[in-house]
Amino acid sequence: MSVDDRQTHTAGSVGTLLSQTAQQLGQLAKDEIRLARAEMGAQRRNLGFGGGLLGAAGLMAFIAVLAFAGAVVAALALAMPVWAAALIVGMAAALAAGAAAMLGKKQVERVVPTVEATVDNVKADLAAIKDGGRR
Repeated sequence: MSVDDRQTHTAGSVGTLLSQTAQQLGQLAKDEIRLARAEMGAQRRNLGFGGGLLGAAGLMAFIAVLAFAGAVVAALALAMPVWAAALIVGMAAALAAGAAAMLGKKQVERVVPTVEATVDNVKADLAAIKDGGRR
């Protein structure tokens, strides 16, 4: 093989390698995006199901609170006017609702979507690229 043939062959090999590398990096990015979507999908399903159960529990608790509030108003009405008894029970319920709203807001703010496997894979990919392609 002449020097010109070797240079042409080497240039072709480098071009082929660069083309393959670009293609593989593109496929790797697509795979990582698919993994991130799958991880987020599982979290959304769990969050939705849990939210539905909490909603049902909240409805039943609301009905129970109404029943207890009526009983407390009736009991207090034995010692004071009905309007005063209802006002006392209403103020207590408003305070409880405010406290529950603050606690609920803090709890919802804690939900941070995570894609741990995707982050780990991307870090490993970057480390492999820095190490010369060994993974």
